[in-house]
Amino acid sequence: MIGIRNYRPADASALRTIFSDTIRRINVADYCEAEVEAWAAGGRDCSVWQQKMDAIAPFIAEADGEIVGYADLQQDGLIDHFFCHHNYQGKGVGRRLMAHIFSVGQSLGISRYYSMVSITARPFYERFGFNVVKAQTVEIGGQRLRNFHMERVVD
Repeated sequence: MIGIRNYRPADASALRTIFSDTIRRINVADYCEAEVEAWAAGGRDCSVWQQKMDAIAPFIAEADGEIVGYADLQQDGLIDHFFCHHNYQGKGVGRRLMAHIFSVGQSLGISRYYSMVSITARPFYERFGFNVVKAQTVEIGGQRLRNFHMERVVD
């Protein structure tokens, strides 16, 4: 059973591991090794990571007490981070997180959700009604990575 709860500052370290491991084990299918390492390096500085997680306050997905994923929703509809543990891909973690995001978003009156989505995550977001606004290239750690600005508008 996958449960969703609110973030606690003590979660940051586990989220950092999920972030870097997912990029290295899952996103490597769509990005070269140099791109993967530059992207995953975003979690290296523990104090910067802690500040980022405290700022976005993501929702935490747990299975049997283990953190297996996380995702946030900002007041303007931005989903900044959305990551599932590599061992829990395809097991409903992302689906539960997205359902929670939409539920919270509805209560906040959010009518437009948007995110900068990796090549890897694009099909997942499309299953939830997101459309590509534009393909783009972003620079991370000296590497140029392709991703997609995607959005979902709720009537």
